[in-house]
Amino acid sequence: MTQPPEVPLIERAKLFGNPQKAQGKISPDGRWLSWLAPRDGVLNLWLAPASDPSDARPMTAEKARPIGQYLWAPDSSALLYVQDKAGDENFLLYRVDIASGADACLTPFENTRVVIVGTSVTKRGEILVGLNNRDPQWHDVNRLDLATGELTEVMRGDGYAGFLADDSLALRIALVPNAEGGMDFFRVEQGKVTAEPFAATTLEDALTTQPAGFTTDGATLYWVDSRGRDTAALIAEDMASGAREVIAEDARADILRVLAHPLTGRVEAYSVNYLTREWVALDAAIGATLDRLKALLKGDIEITSRTDDDRRWTVAVDPVVGPPAVYLYDRNKDELDLFYVSRPELEHAPLVPMHAVEIPARDGLALVSYLSLPYMADVKRTGIPDAPLPMVLLVHGGPWARDQHGYNPYHQWLANRGYAVLAVNFRGSTGFGKSFIAAGDLEWGAKMHEDLIDAVEWAVERGIARRDRIAIMGGSYGGYATLAGLAFTPEVFACGVDIVGPSNLETLLQTIPPYWKPVVQQFHRRMGNPETPEGLALLKERSPLHKADRIRRPLLIGQGANDPRVKQAESDQIVAAMRERSIPVTYVLFPDEGHGFARPENNIAFNAITEEFLAANLGGRCEPAGDTLAASTAQFLAKAQ
Repeated sequence: MTQPPEVPLIERAKLFGNPQKAQGKISPDGRWLSWLAPRDGVLNLWLAPASDPSDARPMTAEKARPIGQYLWAPDSSALLYVQDKAGDENFLLYRVDIASGADACLTPFENTRVVIVGTSVTKRGEILVGLNNRDPQWHDVNRLDLATGELTEVMRGDGYAGFLADDSLALRIALVPNAEGGMDFFRVEQGKVTAEPFAATTLEDALTTQPAGFTTDGATLYWVDSRGRDTAALIAEDMASGAREVIAEDARADILRVLAHPLTGRVEAYSVNYLTREWVALDAAIGATLDRLKALLKGDIEITSRTDDDRRWTVAVDPVVGPPAVYLYDRNKDELDLFYVSRPELEHAPLVPMHAVEIPARDGLALVSYLSLPYMADVKRTGIPDAPLPMVLLVHGGPWARDQHGYNPYHQWLANRGYAVLAVNFRGSTGFGKSFIAAGDLEWGAKMHEDLIDAVEWAVERGIARRDRIAIMGGSYGGYATLAGLAFTPEVFACGVDIVGPSNLETLLQTIPPYWKPVVQQFHRRMGNPETPEGLALLKERSPLHKADRIRRPLLIGQGANDPRVKQAESDQIVAAMRERSIPVTYVLFPDEGHGFARPENNIAFNAITEEFLAANLGGRCEPAGDTLAASTAQFLAKAQ
């Protein structure tokens, strides 16, 4: 029988190196296009006239760490971006002037993390920012003059978990953590917080209920709200009368994404994301535009920016089996023009589809999951390979987050190397209603882990995975799940890759960033309370560190030295415990990274190490590492022999 031709290796650099462009937007006045692109190998901000996109110029000159996110100043005079130092997540706010090109830090403080509290379309020269430079636990609200950089204190943050402002930049709502693990919501009137809350949540609704913003006139407050229902609905509340209207709801998934008019702030469409994303229009004209875009573009679409006159949009499209792209759409002329393809070098690469599936847990809970298979292993694209494959179980972080359908470089990379790739939204994941989240309470390393084991069994029973060649891999909570998988179920997985994962839940909770302390009750109630004997015992029982002696299979650990969420000590502890028992482990530290690897050189280097590790233990293909390690800051603190 003739063997099918081998699919070419997709180079790691094409998947994990810098994109050609990213985060393309159009300015509110429609005059400018902006995006992130490499400058001397580092992602920086670029600008071009909307009338001539080829006349591009760089606006920033970051030399080491890529810019990760930015926004337009409301008056279109400047680009605003945040940047930290070596992954410490102390983000400062910077402004780069469009006319002069001057780049200045607007919050020049040490050990400070800025949050944007409010922006305005009627007071375009100012924004509200929260600063924890006075007390690291609380963010004081300041009015920031974007032209001069002047900061004026509006309200101190002592005791408040956050604030919500209207378009006039007046604070309207203050959030206070309560003893039930939820939030009390207080009105702010004439600069003072009222004595009694007008709304509240308990732990049950804490992750699925929050105010989502005001209309520009300040008369209507939108909520994402699960109170009295399971999945979060979109609700409009009249601030004068208190009357509430359900705008959108879906029994399958929370309503989280909306399209709001750029000037009025009124919601015009929303999306539901269960297996895949579906847009639903509330406004006829917006519905017609969305229908037109769906007809013109193949893949999931997302509206990423709109001009004030709502004539021109930037539209991101995700084809899954191709690199994402961004288009410019003129609604008046019905003209669609390609802005850019994020990674044009992948346009003809052998990318694979992602199959959305529901996997039943042992107690009947439906686990929305995503499966990718090697290109030649499933020629008919049925979602079942011709023969069982080695598999990588890819576990998302959070855990209060979710995996979703779309182009995913990790799925494409691992499938290209010959592995089935399975991502599971285990109980505790968000987006599927509050009961699904609550099913994960106090279940770290228990029922949450059993969901992953049930997914493995599902894949084996269907002929997708080889039982003896399954790896577990993930970052943050996914790193914890990796350690738990090897320590709690030592015979299930052939190997594991832990990226910035906690090994000791007790020390994890002791070292959370100070600005997380206002919501620490939620951590205690969902993970275990170290201040009670029962809770402390539970945290110890669920910590892989205390069962490190049970680890039998090869383990690779990656850690950022400056991680403020999962401190380096979390990796140090379990590596030390394993080495004391002469259990092989490979440990790679990046001194210039935090919670994950932002610099492409470091990400590519760790993935090269991972690829060799998986090939040795699962038997997949491997691209030679070459000089990728030398180009990174990787330090091997332990190496398995």
